[in-house]
Order: sequence, then C-alpha cells, then structure tokens
Amino acid sequence: MKTVIVTDSTVYLPIEEREKYNIHIVPISVHFDDVSFEEEITLSVDQFYEIVRKTQQFPKTAQPPIGKFVELYERLAKDYDEIVAIHISSGVSGTYDCALQAAQLVDNVKVYGFDSGVAGGPLASYTIEAAKLAANGASAAQVLARLEDLQKTLDAYFIVDDLVHLQRSGRLSLTSSIIGSLLQIKPILHMKNKKITVFEKVRTKRKALRRVKEILHDAVETYGELQAVVMHANCEQLGRTWMEKLQSSYPTVHFKLAYFGPALATHLGEGTLAISWMKK
Repeated sequence: MKTVIVTDSTVYLPIEEREKYNIHIVPISVHFDDVSFEEEITLSVDQFYEIVRKTQQFPKTAQPPIGKFVELYERLAKDYDEIVAIHISSGVSGTYDCALQAAQLVDNVKVYGFDSGVAGGPLASYTIEAAKLAANGASAAQVLARLEDLQKTLDAYFIVDDLVHLQRSGRLSLTSSIIGSLLQIKPILHMKNKKITVFEKVRTKRKALRRVKEILHDAVETYGELQAVVMHANCEQLGRTWMEKLQSSYPTVHFKLAYFGPALATHLGEGTLAISWMKK
C-alpha cells in the first residue's frame, strides 16, 4: 500500500520542503472585494501585506471548493492507494469538512481525514511527520495513529496586538473583543476544542511572553524533549529573538521559526506572535 499526504495552504511550508516530503497542497481562497487569490500560489505573504497597506482593509477567506480536492485526489489515485488529508482546525474553517465531502466523490482511492485542531506551524509539524512515515511505507492507519498520539501532547498559544480582526471574522466572541479594547490588554489566546479562546488576559506583551514561557516550562518538565514552532505575523525579528531566548533556556526543545500567511494573518492581525509544541 502506498500512502500520500495532502494538506492545505495554512501549513505554510516552503516549496522545497513540500517537494522534499512529497506533500500536496490545496490552497485557501483569499478575497479582496471582488478580486480572488489562491494563498501561497497567486498571493504571497509579502503581496498580502502590500495590498493591505494600500487598501487599508483585510480580506475575507474561504475554504477551497470541493472540486479542488476531487481533482487532486483523482490525480494522486494514479500512483497511491491511500491519502491522509491533514487540515486546519474544523473549529475555524470548513476546509476539513470539505475534504471529507470530496472523499465521498472519488472511488479509486481511499481518503482518511485528520482534523489537526490547529493551523500554521503545528499543522506543518503534523504534516511533515506524516509524510516521513508515508515515505517509509507506513499505512494510513499507522500515520493516523502517530498523529493522534502527538495530538495528545499538543499545546498552542497566541499573543495578538489587536482583537478586532478575530472579532470581525467571527473567530472570537464580541464580548471578549470589547473587553480587550477597553482594558487595552494583550490577551493570551489558546486553541481549545479546535477553537480560539481567551486563555488569560495580561496588560503587556512582555508579561504575556513571560506567562507563555512558564507554560512551556511545565511542558518541558512533563515531556522532556519537545518540538516547538514559534510563529509571527510580519514581525520576523521579534519572533526570532523570542525563539532564541527560549532556545537558550530550554535546550531539549527543538525550535523552528514560521510565519502566518494571508489566511491566518487576516484573522490574527499583524504583529501576532504564537508558539506551539508537542512531544518529539
């Protein structure tokens, strides 16, 4: 049995890594008024911020059309017996459900879905792990078992500069947004039950970063060796500096730096920092 991995563009993997690990991408749609783009294909992250600055507006996003999945599945069916589709959390996007619907429309390959419950860096971690297993001959069932094991240890936290974007897009409740604006807080957001929720409210970004470090410390105490991803929304130097400080404190954690592309930056806003980790 030959297994192959499919994911969506919120994985934000460089083309070199996609090719190296044989990972296939279905792009999220990004809409500025009546102009549509395919994330990471016809719209790069640099182009995204350039348009935002010129228009002073953030776009809307949409899950890929079912036809995109069907087309890819049928093409992969020529060379593979099984597909593992690993996607952005079903709690913030309809992409995962769309992938499952498309799976019902193809009969020459078996498609297995995995709801990552996250997006961005941790989605990339899942996807690369799955692709390595598939390359070594693992079945879809074996890949899913490994992902489910990793998922039990996953944690992800976000520190945003402004709650407006999350409230506008419906990814956070209006009440939380109003409270955040009034108190001028820097909330620590958390992925819980596949949705973005407020974990704690602190006054400054420095305090928020310090609090997240405390949570990471507890995870290191529990698991020892971890793989972690520090993510940023157009603030690479801030992200890199934070990652290097954490690395010096926790040498048993294997860090990577990643960025939030258009679909996620639309909802999180420029200046967001985030971190995720799971056991190695």
